[in-house]
Amino acid sequence: MRTAMLTLLRPLALVLMLLPAAPASAQAPDAVAAAKDLMTVMHSADNFKAMMPAIMDTLKPAIVQGRPDVARDYDAFMPVLLGAMTSRLDEMIDKIAAIYARKFSAAELSEVANFYRGPTGQKFVQQLPAIMQESMALGQSFGQQLASEMQQRMLDELRKKGHKI
Repeated sequence: MRTAMLTLLRPLALVLMLLPAAPASAQAPDAVAAAKDLMTVMHSADNFKAMMPAIMDTLKPAIVQGRPDVARDYDAFMPVLLGAMTSRLDEMIDKIAAIYARKFSAAELSEVANFYRGPTGQKFVQQLPAIMQESMALGQSFGQQLASEMQQRMLDELRKKGHKI
């Protein structure tokens, strides 16, 4: 069950990695402001909000486990949970901005933000939600296939050693 849950939480980790990220030393206020500007230009909050329903959908099978009554209640509660997550989005953005500010100077962050303001950067920002959704689906499928293959190989090896599995 723990492995299955970890597999299902990987999409959330992907989303968090694709949000702008940074280290741990004193942060200049101008670097924090530049990091928040970068995250605004990249539409990080919007991308996170757009991905949350897909992430919740990937968690659903492990929680619902084929029980229609649980599925109904899960679906009914999902908007409440998504609202709660959204209400804390500014908190997450502040924390991620602090990370960026530790990793990059204000000038570097401004340079990156300027890229995202340009046509190629804007195209990237527009395509990012679709890329993230496709990547999550691919990662989930690949992870399930790989886990199944590894489980079978392990069972085969243990049987070769005389274990009755």
